[in-house]
Amino acid sequence: MTATPESPQPQPQQPQGGTATIERTDTHELTEPGDRERFSHYVRKEKILESALSGDPVIALCGKVWVPGRDPKKFPVCPACQEIIDGRFGPEDNGE
Repeated sequence: MTATPESPQPQPQQPQGGTATIERTDTHELTEPGDRERFSHYVRKEKILESALSGDPVIALCGKVWVPGRDPKKFPVCPACQEIIDGRFGPEDNGE
């Protein structure tokens, strides 16, 4: 008899290790990503000063957390912050 090379036998399917996909669902975001970056936000003045000295982030009325660094006069006011301010103090334009 002559020896013939045996073909490899298929192995039963075994789980391959390593990675898995986890889907993340964020239900709290109702705006497009980055929308909050295009607005100026309401934050207490003393918190802005503390942040400037320490580099710690601040929290706006709308919940955005960031380290201020841009001139807020170059951006429109965040609609969520404005709504909170208007509800607390009344509209800034005094009905005009």
